[in-house]
Amino acid sequence: MKKITSDENKNLKYLKQLQLKKYRDRERVYLIEGENAVREAMINGVSPVLVAVDEDKQELYSEMFGGFIDDALLLPSRLFSKVCATSTSQGIVAAVPKNAAPEKLPAGPVVVLDRLQDPGNIGTIIRTCDAAGISAVIAVKGCADIYSPKTVRSAAGSVFRVPVYDGLDTGVVIELLKAAGRKIIGTSFNTSNMYYDVDMTGEPAIVIGNEGNGMSEEFMDACDVSVKIPMKGTIESLNASVAAGILIYETIRQER
Repeated sequence: MKKITSDENKNLKYLKQLQLKKYRDRERVYLIEGENAVREAMINGVSPVLVAVDEDKQELYSEMFGGFIDDALLLPSRLFSKVCATSTSQGIVAAVPKNAAPEKLPAGPVVVLDRLQDPGNIGTIIRTCDAAGISAVIAVKGCADIYSPKTVRSAAGSVFRVPVYDGLDTGVVIELLKAAGRKIIGTSFNTSNMYYDVDMTGEPAIVIGNEGNGMSEEFMDACDVSVKIPMKGTIESLNASVAAGILIYETIRQER
């Protein structure tokens, strides 16, 4: 490890910049924090761009992660606090690369996030996709930052187990889906199709629309079929992550 004592160190400044979305987008790199997140990255073969460790935790993490953090920055607590997003940090932060845009989709069902704005919803959906064996999550341009600290924490390591692609134009995503022959299943109030009456077998692409406005017109036009989830009472809509979970697990049920 390389001990850093100056606020002006270029690597320290780099980590601080990655707390801002514009730098994460420019560098195609994001921050993960804590023992569990770093362990998931290591297990899943993710090579960090940079790692920083609080010097108070040097012995613990040297033993725990070995060569994975040999080139880490060793920071006194006063400097380490400047590169972490949580007030109760576990003493380790890593900068890891985002996934490159895919040339083609992996086999299996995919979930498309159409301009979702709540980081907690996005993180929960990614975790659900991981649990259900979904092959990829695609977040179109206009979604909340999939790699913000809050979203990454909500996803709880699933960002390393499920391929996640962000920042793609809607048209590009639709072309990918069409080229792969995917059945595009959208969510809409303006349909008579209940989700359980629609064939969702094979390798569908499930589109989850914006929390307030639903799917964009481009996706509505591109969908092979739209479905809705029945609701009683006066509630207007379900939470986006709840709706996504229902539809994701319906694909599993129908494949049995």
